This record gives sequence, C-alpha cells and structure tokens, in this order.
Amino acid sequence: MTSQTPAGTTTAHAGTTTAPAGTTTAPAGTTTVHAGAPVPYAYTHGTGTTALLGDTIGENLARAIAAHPDREALVDVPSGRRWTYARFGADVEELARALLARGVAKGDRVGIWAINCPEWVLVQYATARIGAIMVNINPAYRAHELEFVLGQSGVCLLVASLAHRTSDYRAMVEDVAPRCPGLRAVHYIGDPSWDELLSAADGATVGELQEREAQLSCDDPINIQYTSGTTGFPKGATLSHHNILNNGYFVGETVRYTEHDRVCLPVPFYHCFGMVMGNLGATSHGACVVIPAASFDAGATLRAVQQERCTSLYGVPTMFIAELDLPDFASYDLSSLRTGIMAGSPCPVEVMKRVVAEMNMAEVSICYGMTETSPVSTQTRADDDLERRTGTAGRALPHIEVKVVDPATGVTLRRGEAGELCTRGYSVMLGYWRDPAHTSEVVDAARWMRTGDLAVIREDGYVQIVGRIKDMIIRGGENIYPREVEEFLHTHPKIADVQVVGVPDARYGEEVLACVIPRDAGDPPGAEEIAAFCEGELAHYKVPRRVEVVDAFPMTVSGKVRKIELRERFSDPAAD
Repeated sequence: MTSQTPAGTTTAHAGTTTAPAGTTTAPAGTTTVHAGAPVPYAYTHGTGTTALLGDTIGENLARAIAAHPDREALVDVPSGRRWTYARFGADVEELARALLARGVAKGDRVGIWAINCPEWVLVQYATARIGAIMVNINPAYRAHELEFVLGQSGVCLLVASLAHRTSDYRAMVEDVAPRCPGLRAVHYIGDPSWDELLSAADGATVGELQEREAQLSCDDPINIQYTSGTTGFPKGATLSHHNILNNGYFVGETVRYTEHDRVCLPVPFYHCFGMVMGNLGATSHGACVVIPAASFDAGATLRAVQQERCTSLYGVPTMFIAELDLPDFASYDLSSLRTGIMAGSPCPVEVMKRVVAEMNMAEVSICYGMTETSPVSTQTRADDDLERRTGTAGRALPHIEVKVVDPATGVTLRRGEAGELCTRGYSVMLGYWRDPAHTSEVVDAARWMRTGDLAVIREDGYVQIVGRIKDMIIRGGENIYPREVEEFLHTHPKIADVQVVGVPDARYGEEVLACVIPRDAGDPPGAEEIAAFCEGELAHYKVPRRVEVVDAFPMTVSGKVRKIELRERFSDPAAD
C-alpha cells in the first residue's frame, strides 16, 4: 500500500522494497542501495534557513544601491565604461522614465535584440521598474525568426544592436517591421535613435515612475525567454520577478557572493545564464558584473579576468575548453578567481579537473536547469568534494523540489533508478506565452515541470543527469546513455572533445557513433583504436562502432551542442 506525499509523489510504507514496474536501469557510477534495505523514493527538496525574497527586481536593486552606492556595479571592458551602483541606478531610472514617456504600459512587451553590452543590462532593469515584460531575442536569429517572436509576443518597442559579425540587425528589422503592426518604435544602441529614446525621460517625472512601481507585484510577468527548440518555432517561457530574482539570488548565495565579488560574464545575456544567474545573481548581492566582450572570445575573457581581478567566471564547458586550450593560457594571471559556474551542458570530468587545478577555481559550481525553471534547479556546493562536483549536477536549491519518474507512467521511481527529472517550486515558469496547450504538456496540475531530461537521484540526494530522453540510444533493446560513453572517451589521450549520438542501423535499430575532435588533427584516433581503448571498460554494446572526426560541433548561441545536427549529418554511412 502507498500514500501520496507530497502531491504528485509516491511514498512507500516502512519495509517496502519493490520498485515500480517499468523502471530503467541506471548507468554505471550511480549509487546503489544494499539488497534488503528499504529503497527511498527518488524525491528530494532543497532545505535552508534563508527565506525567499518578496521583492520586485526594482525594489531589490534599490536595496543594493542604498547599501553600496560607491561600489562598482557594471564594467564594460571593450569600451572602458564603468558604473557605480549609484550611477547605474540613475541610468536605469532615466531609461525607465523614458519608456514611461513613450507610453509603455505595465504588461507591454519590450524586445531586446542585442549582443552583450551595458545597454542590455540597463534595459533589463528599466523594464522591470515599470512593469513591462522584457522579451529576450536571440542575437543569432534571422529575419523569419525575429518576425515570429515579435508577432507572437506582441512587442511594442524594440531595442536592438546595429550589427555584429554577419548579422545586420537594422536591415532585418526594416525587413520584418511592415509585417509587425504592433511594433510602434525601434531604437538602435550606438545610434542617434538610442539618444532620442533617452531624451524622452524629461517627459515623465520621478513621481510618475514611483506611481507605476506602486502598482507592481513580485508575481507579475516580467520576462519572456524563447526556448531553443529543435523542431518548429520556439516557445516563450514567461517568468515573473519572483521566479528570476529568487533564482539569481539563491545561485549567488550558493557560490557565496558578497559585495566584494566581481563576476566575469562571457555567456549571452539573452539567456538565463547571463541575465539571471549572472546579472541578478550579482546585483542581489551588491557584486559587480564584468562584460569581457560583445560575444564569446576566449582570450578576451581571460584578459578581463586578469585586468578586473574577477573572482568568478561563468561558461559552458566548450567555453572553458577553449580558454584552457589557448596557446598563451599560462601567461594569464587568474589568481583572483575563487569560484564560477559551469552549466548549459554536461561537463566532462577531465575538463572540470583542469578548471579547478589550472584556473584557480577551487569552488567552481555545476548548475543544472532550463529556461522554464528560471533556470537553476540543482547546484553543487562550494564545500562539495571533487566527486560530487564532477560526477553530479548538485542537489536541489532551497525551496525547490525534484523527483525522478517513469517517463511513460509518471510513477515516482526509487533512488538509483534512471527516469525523467521533474521539478517544482517558486522557479517554475508562469507558462508559455499565449500557448496553454504546450504549457499543459510540461507543467501538470500539481505544478511539476517535466524537464525531458534523464536523471538519477542518488542515495545522498545528489542528482546525476544522464542525458536527454530524446538523445538516449536504444541499440538492440539496450538503453545507452551518451554522457556515460562521452565521459569515458574524454580520458583518451588523443581526444580533445567528443559527442556520442545514435544513428540508424538495419540490424540493431541504432548504432553508437562517436564524433571526435582530436587533439592533433594529423593523428586522430580511429574506430579500431577507440574500440581497443574501451575493451574491458565499457559494456560491449556501448562501444562506438563508428567514429567521425570533426573540426567543431554545431552549437546553439548559448553554447549547447546540437546533437540532432550530428545525427542528421552522419545518419548516412557515406556522409563525410
């Protein structure tokens, strides 16, 4: 007999040892429970003594300004511009009044389509102060994607960069604007139109701004972030002040931020990693945000750390790999670093070890999450040992619940069993913008968010991310988790980076393919060499039967590897 506690989870009575039918065998390396002992269910919640914040983002920023007016809040290394908290607050207020004067109402959507720059951060906090909903637009989007987002979200005012690399943002805006009747105004950063927007601030008083702020609630929607879907158009995850302010705050608490920290952010602001874990994580602690470049540049990042004496550095694993592989890496002084965050995709164990040993990031933290959960659900702690910080995605943040369920039935599994990770708490999005059907597919009646990720909750409560459900390889009826194979192949001396995918096979349904970036392009490992390396270390069915050498992996702008493109490219055995 079982009982329900809490809603949506199943708890066994004492002495129950039988796991639900249909469970999936966990990958090697997960925690097992001794035979005969009661096996806890795969449910845990984050505990802590620190209460959730009840502020709006504007109120929280005002608190930081009052406490640290003369400390630096923002540094833009490329331009040399600097803001103390007092100056930053004044510039945010000016922009907020300008938006009010332009007729932006509470709940109106204001788009930001820009590379990393100080103006991006000003827009983030100014829209929050007036209760407008900021719509983050991926700077890698082309015209048809821009048109979809502007139309679907109903953006009334857009702030955009002029151009960057191969993207002519002005030309694309001018192309789609006639088909976006709700778009009333566009202002370009670094253009007279930006100065024109700021000059409108005289048309609204501080008193009018305060009247608007008095109408706001921490539960109001404040941000729409479009997911990087691999099929169809992206969905707009709608997030509140309460969602993202608290998530940024608790991420910062977990890495022990204070007003003395300086956080280097080479990750894109349009993504939660930059604007929530970075900007909000810093300002909620009175820390300083350092922008090393408009978009990721490994050398510029390390120069910024050295020049600004940064104490924290963010990145996805591929960014850290690029930094470590710089020919002049040893010439940079990284002694100021203490911590940082690695997230966005699984981190190879060997990369994490190098980050700790060679980049002075002894307290580096691994975070797991998704846009729809603000984003972080689990995080490693500063005092975790190397095994936990290399082998897991941490444990639940305070005030967040996580569980693992059978993907087919929704039944809660036992600790040590692999299934779909679900999360619940303050961080779960309000829903997809104007899309209740897709919202109901991922958020159930009990407010559990289904992540689509395969995971295991260990006996100690730490979470191991096994992979994406859609990335799992089924070879001859055997389930294979790509990350397990990737972790092992990262120990091969000839492999700099590797991605494992499943490709169609007439005999087994799917076969294991390793896409390898070699350390030496002139001496890449072949399939036979890799098979010999795996012999006796991996089960025979997990050993890659095909190996393809590549120069780089297809990536999203936020640094995630697009495995679907690798699958499509190499599904034809004749593919080059």
